[in-house]
Amino acid sequence: MKRRQNIPRLSELNLTDRFLFDEVMEDAQTHQDVLRIIFGRDIRLHQNETEKELRKFPSSRSVRMDVFAIDEEQNVYNTEMQLKKRADLSKRSRYYQSMIDTTLLDTGIPDYNALNTSYIIMIMPFDLFGYDRYCYTFAATCLEEPDCHLGDGAYRIFLNTRGKNDNDMSAELIEFLRYVEHSTDEIAQRSSSEALKRIHNRVCKVKASEEAGVRYMQAWEEKYYDKQEAREEGLEEGRKEGRKEGRKEGIRQARFDMLRHAVENGMGREQLSELLGATQEEIKEIFFEQDKTAIDEYNQELS
Repeated sequence: MKRRQNIPRLSELNLTDRFLFDEVMEDAQTHQDVLRIIFGRDIRLHQNETEKELRKFPSSRSVRMDVFAIDEEQNVYNTEMQLKKRADLSKRSRYYQSMIDTTLLDTGIPDYNALNTSYIIMIMPFDLFGYDRYCYTFAATCLEEPDCHLGDGAYRIFLNTRGKNDNDMSAELIEFLRYVEHSTDEIAQRSSSEALKRIHNRVCKVKASEEAGVRYMQAWEEKYYDKQEAREEGLEEGRKEGRKEGRKEGIRQARFDMLRHAVENGMGREQLSELLGATQEEIKEIFFEQDKTAIDEYNQELS
């Protein structure tokens, strides 16, 4: 029961928490408002899913996306909340892009121009690239001719809630990114953005929901028990390794004792080699593993 006291209350969470983020963004209107703030234009969604799982083949690695949506113009959006800084985020976005692409063309369609324009959006409370920017947008361009764009319709956007280039960004996007990390009444009330106020209303509704509270506790308990199970499996594996290593150590000690006894009873080098089926160098290693001074004794006894 003491562990439960350490669980943050649902009412205390910010949008950086994946549970709250998914619950809030499950509402298509809220996701539309978030995308409108990011892109600075109205976006109308006709499909919106949270925790969408993509897997091309049963044996391939699956991807579980926070929020997956398609707008009326068939543009695809995958919006992710990434709380912890990881070294593989850039390549993770590449993998997400590839998984999305494999689901966009039906079997038998030969024209790759039918691929939808897609956006991978990662929102993070840290600067992944270190240039103090709120927004990093990547699209393929030619290294030799920077003005030559590939135009494949694939975009990856990394949003940093702690950017510093205020003069280059819209005030609404900056307010939203600050709200993501500090999802409070005070931040929302100071904002002049109607979209942000609607997002905050949705956040408040989720935090006040008994059903969401139950799901939050269930999600926490599942995560807790998964960690406990993984920990116990790790401990059991460690015990198995310990027992295995113990058996190896016992065998090494037995061989050492047998060699020492044989040497003390006057057995010669050739006899020792025949007894163990080992070369002189291997026999020396056995002595050395158990007792570094035993090699000297071994050499002296047989000199």
